[in-house]
Amino acid sequence: MTTIPEQFRAYVARTDGEFSRGIEELPTSTLGQGGVLVRVERSSVNYKDSLAASEKGRVARISPLVVGIDLAGEVLESDSPDFAPGDRVLAGGYDIGVSHHGGFSQLARVPADWVVPLPAGTDVDWAMTIGTAGYTAALSVAALQHHGLVPGAGPVLVTGATGGVGSVAVSILAGLGHEVVASSGKATSADWLRELGAASVIDRAELTETPKPMMPAVYAGAVDAVGGATLAGVVARLAPGAAVAASGNTGGAQLDTTVLPFILRGVSLLGIESVTTPIAHRREIWQHMTNDLAPRGLDAIRTIVALTDVEGALDEIARGGVQGRYVVDTTG
Repeated sequence: MTTIPEQFRAYVARTDGEFSRGIEELPTSTLGQGGVLVRVERSSVNYKDSLAASEKGRVARISPLVVGIDLAGEVLESDSPDFAPGDRVLAGGYDIGVSHHGGFSQLARVPADWVVPLPAGTDVDWAMTIGTAGYTAALSVAALQHHGLVPGAGPVLVTGATGGVGSVAVSILAGLGHEVVASSGKATSADWLRELGAASVIDRAELTETPKPMMPAVYAGAVDAVGGATLAGVVARLAPGAAVAASGNTGGAQLDTTVLPFILRGVSLLGIESVTTPIAHRREIWQHMTNDLAPRGLDAIRTIVALTDVEGALDEIARGGVQGRYVVDTTG
């Protein structure tokens, strides 16, 4: 029988009173009862985590909050027939790391209907290199496929290509045989993006220089993780009937465009919401990421950091300086 530790280490943000964040020892009773108790082995750093760990981020809904919207590890106990001690699982989204203690921790307890079995033949490093960001990328690509995007239709644009969503999207699309154009503000990352499969790399400034609501039609589809002026520039450059799958607002929430691309070219804006995906579909998409939506080159995307070093990774992602994905080793 597995012994449940009485305490665990976690990275905690406190927003009641004077703001603070850092590693703390917490009693296991803090996690409550029921659901699935997981010995966390890996988590990942997402932009949302940097907001949850920020005094002005307006993401954390409880205090104290164990930060981390992703986690993967081994089940220690479960009140669900779907999971048993020893099972390998992952979880992300829903209220994790927002109003429910998250994955920057040695232990986590989550409802069973938030849990995904770790796909056969994978491991926790694979799962957390993908994480919520990569899962969002897969949802985006699946949405474009459903809209009718096929290899050979024309170049497919990925914005914010060095980030978590963008880098995995580049990898998945290239693996499917698409001609991928990666947009980035980091000139030094161009060779890295080509290694992931990008056929060409453009400066993000090209997309924000949009004097007219419709520019020359170039792209057969797009994955946008930036929003703001970048998304407006993408919409202006979509080919007739093409779509952009949009999931981010790091470039701003305001979308300054007109109806013209939509009514004269018939383009579509597909909103991607990855937090509250019904669990059956979430598990299905994770399975697809082991075959037809499989990202490649994950070793090049992943940088592993210890739990004690997660604060630096949070600050780096808040500055927009990340290339790929930070995976957090919570076992140390």
